Amino acid sequence: MLTTLSIRDVVLIDKLDLSFGPGLTVLTGETGAGKSILLDSLGLALGARADPALLRTGAAQASVAAAFLPPAAHPVHEALAEQGCADGEEAIVLRRVLGHDGRSRAFINDQPVGLAMLRRIAALLVDVQGQHEQMGLADPASHTVLLDAFGVVPALVAAVASAWRQWREAEATLAAAEAAIVSAERDREWLDYSIGELAALAPQEGEEVRLAAERQHLQQGERRAEAIAAALAELTPRDRRHAGPAAALRAAARILQRLTPREGGEAPPDAGLHAAAAALERAEEALAEAESELSRLGEAAAADPRRLEAAEERLFALRAAARKHAIPVAELPALLATLRGRLAALETGTAHIAAARQEAMRRRAAYVADAEALSAARQAAALALARAIGAELPPLRLDKARFEVAVSALEEPAWSATGIDAVRFLIATNPGQEPGPLARIASGGELSRLMLALKVVLAGGSPVPTLVFDEVDAGIGGATAAAVGERLARLAEAVQVLVVTHSPQVAARGAAHLRVLKATTHGSSLTRVSALAPAARREEVARMLAGETITEAARAAADSLLA
Repeated sequence: MLTTLSIRDVVLIDKLDLSFGPGLTVLTGETGAGKSILLDSLGLALGARADPALLRTGAAQASVAAAFLPPAAHPVHEALAEQGCADGEEAIVLRRVLGHDGRSRAFINDQPVGLAMLRRIAALLVDVQGQHEQMGLADPASHTVLLDAFGVVPALVAAVASAWRQWREAEATLAAAEAAIVSAERDREWLDYSIGELAALAPQEGEEVRLAAERQHLQQGERRAEAIAAALAELTPRDRRHAGPAAALRAAARILQRLTPREGGEAPPDAGLHAAAAALERAEEALAEAESELSRLGEAAAADPRRLEAAEERLFALRAAARKHAIPVAELPALLATLRGRLAALETGTAHIAAARQEAMRRRAAYVADAEALSAARQAAALALARAIGAELPPLRLDKARFEVAVSALEEPAWSATGIDAVRFLIATNPGQEPGPLARIASGGELSRLMLALKVVLAGGSPVPTLVFDEVDAGIGGATAAAVGERLARLAEAVQVLVVTHSPQVAARGAAHLRVLKATTHGSSLTRVSALAPAARREEVARMLAGETITEAARAAADSLLA
């Protein structure tokens, strides 16, 4: 319900904080006191058009905040969660700020939101019915939900919603299967070619990594063989004109041998020459050993150029295929499997589509059966609702009015989770007149009283916890006004009701009474609102009965009404 309304700098209101309780709250006051300003302020907080004329003269901005305390299971909590909007711990506060340039900002629990979001949340919390502005019940989009809430078993509604969802899912599965077949048929030639190309390539899992390692190893072996060959070349004469190291060592040894005395010669043996000759002999042996070892290593390190070439060609082929399909090399095996699967689907696709189509038809039949059962229940509920509302009309001086609930079949493209019906509330206010939409009724007073009758009958079916009526008693008095007051009080047993009234019969029914008056302070007119105690309330009802001069007879009549 609406708990508080805080208004700052709106027309004649500089600062006003109101508190509201459950049940029926009536707002009274003389014409021009500012009752409409209160409703305009509330409308601003609920998302109504921001009119710069609402800004109080001299103020930089106007603001209105309306705090609501809905039940724990109220749909507004889910709606806030869907929009990522913070839910108040105790209350939900809708706030609107209006600048002097006519621009406005909207907030929910101090979180900035768009105007559409503000209006959506407000529509779940409060319903305003005025002579020139009807919300909620006048909207045909709400009629199906209200009729179902009035007289249809909830299980039927839930069954249709579930059957609709299952049918839509089956249709989506069928559409996806058909699209896959169409796509596969269109790409058959490409699939055949690509599969053949990849199958010939036969990519293996982890092949790129293995080939890259093998190529690196072969390249390293090639560089080693080249180094060994270069070392051997240094030990081998480049041409015949130059002796190699081995020949040089042998030549040096022969020269030294000439200096060695023959046996029986006169000169004694030269120890130094003998050591040098021995060293040359060892060097020649070491050189021979080095040449032998390098030759062996060279033979072992000799790379097979064909293996390196094969590895590089394989890597090139794999990477070219990967670039062609815009995927990593590692995904080529999986791509081949996927393409083969798509091609295989062409063979089995017809049977799959047939099964999917059969399932979609079965789900459609189930939906139609449930929707037809719901439609029959709605037809019965429509008659009951029309009778119930018809019984409420005569006491509201609408005895010539005829209310109807039309349940008509929709064409299949318009079917939905709510069924195959279009539900409309229709009214004819005069005999011989064709029933028409509620919003087309010429008289605002008639429409307001009709809305009251609808609200009384449908009070249990609407999730909106707060109803606001603006002069629902306009143009009536006496027994009719009393009937309006009685119905407002009855309605207030189920939901919170706020009503702006000029009727003492209606005002006397209120559980709380607020008086709106205009006061002049420092030469400026300001709107003030006061909650009336029993004695002051008696005087206000008497004023509404007698006018400016309150008589004892008027007070006695007020006592009778309040009793």
